[in-house]
Amino acid sequence: MIVVLFGQPHCGKSTLAKKLINEQCFSEYWNIDGDELRDIFKNKNFSRKGRIQNLNRASDIAHYMNSIGSDGIILSLVYPYREARNYLNNLTDDVKWVYLTYEGERGREKFHVQDFELPEKERILHLDTSKLSISECVDAIKRFTNEELPS
Repeated sequence: MIVVLFGQPHCGKSTLAKKLINEQCFSEYWNIDGDELRDIFKNKNFSRKGRIQNLNRASDIAHYMNSIGSDGIILSLVYPYREARNYLNNLTDDVKWVYLTYEGERGREKFHVQDFELPEKERILHLDTSKLSISECVDAIKRFTNEELPS
């Protein structure tokens, strides 16, 4: 299974990915983090085209790892465009989308994607990380993915 944590910068994607991997049911999962991926591939193009290229690369890697039998993948990337989300959905049905938002300021608002396209897919878990603790978010994600987690 591929679990995608997505939303604007500083909404808690990387923090939640790290916490999830510390949970027993996610301990064998791999995390592909957007910032780390950009560092590896030296993609500093934050235009729509550059973002989609980076997201599609992450989707391809996750799909490959998932298809060869990895226990699971957590993608923690912004995924601001439906086109990029649809790309991953067209690769596999084995995706769970978790949309993270927050109220207030956290210091990275200048990095927000101004043309972020809100999700339309009906089976998405939406978590407001300004109202829920990290533990509450982890529990919600575990419940959301529970029917497909390995025992």
